[in-house]
Amino acid sequence: MSIASPAWANGIALEANGARSHGEWGAELGAGLDLGSGAISLRPMVGAFVADDTRLYVKGEATVTIPAFAEIGAGARLIGDHVRAYGTASVPLAPKLRLKGNLGEGYGALGITLRL
Repeated sequence: MSIASPAWANGIALEANGARSHGEWGAELGAGLDLGSGAISLRPMVGAFVADDTRLYVKGEATVTIPAFAEIGAGARLIGDHVRAYGTASVPLAPKLRLKGNLGEGYGALGITLRL
């Protein structure tokens, strides 16, 4: 007998990244929901890019997990009046902590994500 998990498990995702956006280097701090079913995850997030001036952003990501190895996917980020698509990948550092990178046109970030 097995116990079925919910179709979409809800959790919280927190991220802290060093990032380059709008031609500036800065810090990207965000929080959002971590929704998943099986190997598929969806992550709507909000946050701030902190550099010479602070800009708020919203973004969404869809990823697929390759068991015990990595998570890869794509996202879109709205900051100011620009929507930018990007690729994303992460690897586990600890059970709830991942090293994550995002890369797209005019945007790149590397940092950590904590999933609660």
